[in-house]
Amino acid sequence: MLRLSLIIIISIFFLTTVIKSEENTFLSGGETTNITNNRNSFSLPAKNLPEYLIVDFLVGDALFGRIWEDSRFTSNRAKDGLGPFFSARSCEDCHINDGRGHLPEDIYGDVDSISVVVHLAKNKIDDYKKTKKIPDKIYGSQISEFSVEGIPKEADINFSYDYTIGAFENGMIYELRKPKIILSNFNYGEIDGETKFSARVAQPLIGLGLIESIKDEDILINVDEFDLNGDGISGKANKVWNDISNSHSLGRFGWKASQPTILQQVADALFNDMGLSNPLYANPSNCTKFQVECSEAIDDNSKENDGFEISNQQLNLMSFYSMQLGVPARRNIKNKDVIAGKKLFFELSCNSCHTEKFVTGTHSDFDNLNQQTIYPYSDFLLHDMGEGLADSIDEYEANGSEWRTTPLWGLGLTETVSGRKTYLHDGRARNLIEAILWHGGEAIRARMEFKKLDKIQINQLLSFLQSL
Repeated sequence: MLRLSLIIIISIFFLTTVIKSEENTFLSGGETTNITNNRNSFSLPAKNLPEYLIVDFLVGDALFGRIWEDSRFTSNRAKDGLGPFFSARSCEDCHINDGRGHLPEDIYGDVDSISVVVHLAKNKIDDYKKTKKIPDKIYGSQISEFSVEGIPKEADINFSYDYTIGAFENGMIYELRKPKIILSNFNYGEIDGETKFSARVAQPLIGLGLIESIKDEDILINVDEFDLNGDGISGKANKVWNDISNSHSLGRFGWKASQPTILQQVADALFNDMGLSNPLYANPSNCTKFQVECSEAIDDNSKENDGFEISNQQLNLMSFYSMQLGVPARRNIKNKDVIAGKKLFFELSCNSCHTEKFVTGTHSDFDNLNQQTIYPYSDFLLHDMGEGLADSIDEYEANGSEWRTTPLWGLGLTETVSGRKTYLHDGRARNLIEAILWHGGEAIRARMEFKKLDKIQINQLLSFLQSL
């Protein structure tokens, strides 16, 4: 009886200690954290954003949600400039409520791939490594299924799915799906047979400014490219071209960490996804010389926009908006299943890549992002995820099977914000179990141990992930 009482006391003490330590992780984004649980949870300004900067945030938000048009058919030619090719008319078409995109599925009545783009690349060595990837000669770096009036679109994009069935050791059955990209009706000639395709859904935008504020050395300290410590994990930094500094920098953003700054990421999306020229992408047409109708189209650059379709001020405001989106707080942190699930997360060594904690530096231009203790659950490094997730496309130092560790903050609000539960680079995973089971390569041991869990443990792990 005495022994039982001691066990109960020790258990209560342990649980109380764990709960108290977990309270420190409640504010995932430090002082930028918003305590919300609704469809706007990814769209709020950083909680500590100074009041005098709120107007800039709201203007950036308006530009981010703006529906861009072909300026030939608007009253103010300097106002728009969409295309000639585009994948979406606004940033929010892809980043739904500033969250994840998704694949088209008949069950939802989708008629196009509006929040997924198809990247193209030919994997040839680029000695100068100043370009993200080697584009297709005719179709460039991505396929656009939309175009402005009078310009034939590049091609039609459709998807089919392959399904496989498997089982946990406890007998629980699961189904995995893998998307197959179907490109057809090419309007500018046959695509090169060596060109590879990769579907990419939009990523959540929360906490980008915090990620940019982490010191390089704090990320690089986790690099172990040749697995010298023998733990099977070999984090690798992507060294990418920085158009502002005109030099190579540490990649932090994008599925393969191929962008060094928020500004460059935004500029890239404006040009490649919507055909909007800007200070970093001065070409007025997002087409190749082989696409004659497109390349001969009248450009929409204007003096009002500094000689582009997106002015310096507009680009900076959209970047500022992306930088200052706050992170939602965790939920249910005192729940026993959540606490047990976090213990399993560490026992499975998921934290080997999904690093729990960072402290931002003091180098940000905005004081509210400096010296913040944050819990992104990512090391922001590249890891080999195996053949199952490989897309055969290289981006700078990242090869076809290497992906940046995706931050997990906000994970449990995916469906609340975007309306669907879709995960991984091409949105193939329809729930978190599928997402985990697609992990291969360096994560193969964690996946194998995950498949050994009983149903209670699986639900505990999922409870923890949903709390993020």
